[in-house]
Amino acid sequence: MTVTAFASETKERFALARQVADAVLFEGYVLYPYRASAAKNRLRWQFGVLVPPGWGADCEEHDFQHTECLMEPKAGATLSVEVRFLHARRRTVQRARPDGGFETVAELRLDDRVLVPWDEGEEERVEVVAPVDELLGDGVTHPFRRPAREDTEPVLDATGRTVGRLLRRSEEISGTIRLSVRELDGPYRAVRLTAVVENTSDWTPAESRDAGRDAALPHSLVATHLLMALSAGSFLSMTDPPEWAKGAVAACRNLHTWPVLAGETGSADLVLSSPIILEDHPAIAPESPGALYDATEIDEILALRTAALTDEEKREARGTDDRAAAVIELADSMPAEVLERLHGAVRSLRPATGPAAPAVPDGGFPDEHGVPRPDTPWWDPASEAGFDPTRDHVLVAGRPVGKGSRVELRPGLRRTDAQDIFLRGRTAQVEAVLHDVDGGVHLAVTVEGDPGADIRREQGRFLYFQPDEVTPLEDDA
Repeated sequence: MTVTAFASETKERFALARQVADAVLFEGYVLYPYRASAAKNRLRWQFGVLVPPGWGADCEEHDFQHTECLMEPKAGATLSVEVRFLHARRRTVQRARPDGGFETVAELRLDDRVLVPWDEGEEERVEVVAPVDELLGDGVTHPFRRPAREDTEPVLDATGRTVGRLLRRSEEISGTIRLSVRELDGPYRAVRLTAVVENTSDWTPAESRDAGRDAALPHSLVATHLLMALSAGSFLSMTDPPEWAKGAVAACRNLHTWPVLAGETGSADLVLSSPIILEDHPAIAPESPGALYDATEIDEILALRTAALTDEEKREARGTDDRAAAVIELADSMPAEVLERLHGAVRSLRPATGPAAPAVPDGGFPDEHGVPRPDTPWWDPASEAGFDPTRDHVLVAGRPVGKGSRVELRPGLRRTDAQDIFLRGRTAQVEAVLHDVDGGVHLAVTVEGDPGADIRREQGRFLYFQPDEVTPLEDDA
């Protein structure tokens, strides 16, 4: 095995996919309103967290990722792998004392920002290069380690006087990358690549009070993902494989991550294995003005809401994190023409053919756009009078389910959002039974064990499933 700096051509290929990989690395890093005091910024690091094995046994997070995909390498091909993750760096705020010392404080207020304790994310990369032939059989194992570090940064006021300092500490972490290749049975010259990333840190909580997730995060690999490139040959799509490879693709095991083709559309020599499920050749919208760290929001709305924060809210956001400060400056300085481009774009226009438009029915008149008006409205508001979301019930497996019922989530493969799949098997509480104008029934639920469940109830931000996607639990009468 050769472990070295990547060849320049490999770095260039990785650069094409790194914009999307950066979005994965920092997704949810800090959310609107970009202040440490905001409730949704108190539970950090949502995706790809590989925790220490000594702590992960008692939680729902994992200490490894397991990627399998198919590739067709040419003779003498080399596989280049880059593991990327964030190393949590705990920041403490200290105020200068008259005697020249420092004391830890909850906040330090300056003219332009309010500094508060915070966990920063420091990007880490581990690079491995190996000939594909060396990966056959047991493959290769590459351990890595990042030592503990501590540093300080002085905090100066507008006059240049030292008023405090920031104390940052990173804990030691260690991990292992295991790469192996196995030839497939049959006439096709394809192989199955297995890439496993493990957190091997030996940290364990010293006392029960240290056993929480917050204590484990500095020893974790956060937002972990893989970039993999072949020097000669190609990978096969895991979401749209050729007919002959569908059985082999179905036999691949991908745990806590999912590989997709990356780089330029039409290329197949680069794979991104991400804890966030993506489509092949994912790309950042060209209209996006910069990182906003919240892909669940619409850029235009997020930029407008950020620009509308009060001056005090912006001061706290600037002091929360340098990346949050950059978002504030981006929203405040965004030109009108850039904001206008965020309003919307059509990505895939295609010709549409079909029968001629129907004639206007007798007694009907077109509107100003030439669209016939129906004789009756498509929705009658009065029909809602008989529905009450907090009292209604729906029969599921012969049992009534309504507000307060406990259910097990079983999202279907059809019409299922990728994020819903992560909740398969979790238990939830039904908050309301809702009926849409087409006669469909939807269950609004909160997931049990979700730290943000109370906030979701307060704001009415539920998850929604159809009755055939849940199973009533036996302990509900």
